[in-house]
Amino acid sequence: MKRRIGIVAVVVGLLAATAVPVWGQRPALAMLDGLQKGRWELRSRGDSGGLKSICLRDGREMIQLRHQSAACQSLVIEDTPTQVTVQYTCPGKGYGRTRIRRETGQLVQVDTQGIVDGSPFAFAAEARWVGQCGR
Repeated sequence: MKRRIGIVAVVVGLLAATAVPVWGQRPALAMLDGLQKGRWELRSRGDSGGLKSICLRDGREMIQLRHQSAACQSLVIEDTPTQVTVQYTCPGKGYGRTRIRRETGQLVQVDTQGIVDGSPFAFAAEARWVGQCGR
């Protein structure tokens, strides 16, 4: 019995140690934190070639372009200095999976797909910073 408790304590200790960021470690989704804040234009890479303008206070807002105001739970699938992939679920609203590839702090490629309010969506675009947000 004592051996089992000791093994459990070691396992719990190891899990706790791996959950705490190591000093100097890059924070989760740091690539998105490095994006320029302000007005961005998203040019769709599809048949429509539509243009959408958004005001970003935080680069993480790019993750939920189709669920902007929804409270969602997310799971980071990939997190590198140049690319992130996040899967998220918004109870009662749908879900999505977004991949963002950074070219510069003012230019990214966005690919997102999922379900919003019962309807499927798929959106691929080039997002470019164009200036400060208007008031």
